[in-house]
Amino acid sequence: MFKKILKSVMLITLVIIGMLVITYLLFTNFYPSFGGDISKEQQLVYSESKQYKNGKFKNTNPVPKELSFLETMKLTYTFFTKKVPNARPKADLVPTKIDSASIANYKGEARMLWFGHSSFLLQIDNKNILLDPMFGKVAAPLEILGANRFNKEFPLEVEKLPEIDAVIFSHDHYDHLDYKTILSLKDKTKQFYVPLGVGEHLRAWKVPNNKISELDWWQSKQLDNLKLVCTPAQHFSGRKLNNGQSTLWSSWVISSKTENIYFSGDSGYASHFKTIGDKYGPFDLALMECGQYNKMWPDIHMMPEETAQAGVDVKAKRIMPIHWAGFKLALHEWTDPVERVTKRAKALNLDVITPTIGQQIMVKDTTNNYTQWWKNL
Repeated sequence: MFKKILKSVMLITLVIIGMLVITYLLFTNFYPSFGGDISKEQQLVYSESKQYKNGKFKNTNPVPKELSFLETMKLTYTFFTKKVPNARPKADLVPTKIDSASIANYKGEARMLWFGHSSFLLQIDNKNILLDPMFGKVAAPLEILGANRFNKEFPLEVEKLPEIDAVIFSHDHYDHLDYKTILSLKDKTKQFYVPLGVGEHLRAWKVPNNKISELDWWQSKQLDNLKLVCTPAQHFSGRKLNNGQSTLWSSWVISSKTENIYFSGDSGYASHFKTIGDKYGPFDLALMECGQYNKMWPDIHMMPEETAQAGVDVKAKRIMPIHWAGFKLALHEWTDPVERVTKRAKALNLDVITPTIGQQIMVKDTTNNYTQWWKNL
């Protein structure tokens, strides 16, 4: 009798597991926000990259560590059960609103507008460039799977943005690359610049292939008088369980005749920052990842003190902490990144700017008259 019951339980368990696997495969293959998959033909092309080995992109250092099933379960349990005080602002962050006409008609010195987290509009050399534009409500394939972003509103709604000369992406994670955002931008964007493989997501979302430029580390493209360089980062990629590291991740250098900007994307601290600084620095402004860190994943996200040191390494005249004030994707207080990076940067004699969402950022301005606005919330 016991054996029959055990067999029945095992059979039911296998049926449930099978149904879950089938549901997952159907969902990820047919729901568009997961993006595209890399074909065998593309894998052959990517195999020419020094970063591509055995069907996956790799960091220069042997990280991140591949977690066992039990380690993954422990990490997931900790993330969803641990209570973090002050993990979110008490109320939604209210951005500084921007007049669409002032954006469309701007012809002045290089400036940037922060949309929160890692998203920017850069106006430089009469060009409109978006960096990691992510205007979605949650950093997940479905809204029910993620917590709302800290700012419901934006300085300027997507539909009011002018024609975009270039969109630059650092990698394919949901808090940087968003399906609905691409749908809203693809018809008003002239060209998308992405690391190797990320273009497949764009193609899956009906962005024309001639609008997509895929670059490996250290490759560059000229956009009229601007130079765009795809530079290294130490991170990882993937939009579903079975396509991790199938696309490359990167940082970017953006240079005009008079300005030099560094955008770190997501990265753990490593020697690539000094290499980039030696090759392309100094930078007028470096947008440096600072948030969503934890001692459980130190190789893929920097601690704030490392962010400040990375700013020194790339030879930045000023840094701006990014990847914070947007989403709760880690277990620290929401103001912890900016408090710690400003403290460490002061010790290193490094200037840090802390604009509010939507505040104008002049790339070469050295007055640094930004406030500690988060302390009043």
